Amino acid sequence: VPSDFQLLFFIFSVIGAIVFILLDAPPVRTMSGGKSVFAITAFWILLITVCIAGASLLPQFDPEDERAKIDKLVGKERAASQKGKTEELIARAKTLDEQVKALEARLKGLGSGQAVVATPASSAVEKPPTPAGAAGGDVMKVGEEQWQLQECYNCHKLRGEGGKKRGPELDNIGSLMTVEEIQQKIADPKSFMAEGYEKEWQKGIMPNKFKDLMDPKEMQALAAWLGTFKNTSVNTPKPIKKS
Repeated sequence: VPSDFQLLFFIFSVIGAIVFILLDAPPVRTMSGGKSVFAITAFWILLITVCIAGASLLPQFDPEDERAKIDKLVGKERAASQKGKTEELIARAKTLDEQVKALEARLKGLGSGQAVVATPASSAVEKPPTPAGAAGGDVMKVGEEQWQLQECYNCHKLRGEGGKKRGPELDNIGSLMTVEEIQQKIADPKSFMAEGYEKEWQKGIMPNKFKDLMDPKEMQALAAWLGTFKNTSVNTPKPIKKS
């Protein structure tokens, strides 16, 4: 049980004990009108003070923590929109320039009657953009970061941590699903159902929002990171593909 809940349980226990002590206390002697008004007012002031002071000692919600999470989630998109995707435009311009040069070389070859030398495909065809963090270590880092940012541990247990039994343990998910299947499950929670979690699947416990919160590269990194977990000693439920 988290320490915050332990503290809360203790406080409620103390309040309950005080209530029962007051119920068992001897009745207060009869007071005159003025004294009774003063006593009631003093009692309510004391009670309100204790409640406010006690509540201030409890863990408080910090909006800065949530703001930091939101900044991490949308920071990349925000930065890209502010820069106007300048880097992407420059890369496309360089690719187009290479294509123009390749065409000029071919036209010169045709004009002089010489055999045209085929240009390498890498210079004539636009390459697909390399995913952010193409190196294996970077992909794993991005995947684990997304696990934390998206708070997947709230429902799933992994490496003995997290999970509230709303979703299956995932320590052996890499042995049961491919990276592509894991990515499909993240994007479309209804695409697979964990064996023994039929009720949760029908209720749609896993939210259908991650395809909007993560870009494809981040989702692929998370799936790749989860695909490395192949601990057969953990009873990860068998995934069932749904049509």
